[in-house]
Amino acid sequence: MGLTIRDVTAADRDAVLQVTVDAYTQYSGSLPADRWEPYRNAILASFDNEGPAARIVATEDDRIVGSVQLFLGSESAYGAPELGITGPIIRYLAVPPEHRGKGIATALIREAVSRSIGLGADWLHLHTSDMMASAVSLYERLGFERAVNTDVKNGETLVKGYRLDLKAKAASL
Repeated sequence: MGLTIRDVTAADRDAVLQVTVDAYTQYSGSLPADRWEPYRNAILASFDNEGPAARIVATEDDRIVGSVQLFLGSESAYGAPELGITGPIIRYLAVPPEHRGKGIATALIREAVSRSIGLGADWLHLHTSDMMASAVSLYERLGFERAVNTDVKNGETLVKGYRLDLKAKAASL
């Protein structure tokens, strides 16, 4: 049947949360226990929080195999207007390990790029950390560049800002 990218529906809630937790659980051993549980709880709360301009899923044979959230700035994404990001931000890009390597994350990012261009944005932003090395590699391969001015510290972890020049790079995605 192939991969389909679409907006999330209310009926997708449990499946999206399961896919997202499954994708991020690999990092539970890299974070101290007192940091993993709040992170997991934030993931679980993310579906019900107001703020995303779009919640997008990838389905394969009518089964959810990935998801991403698109926000319109750092205030709605992180409650951090002081970051000064007034353009789109992707968060919670999630593809469980058993579905990786099939281009699902790239397809979700392409959709976020398309929607960001449709909004008239110049840049698409995201934040990640070095513990998510495979994600960093994907982002860099797709043309995201470091945006050091948007880096933040979360405890001892440096959460690195990245951005994609939508005018220069989007055509190559």
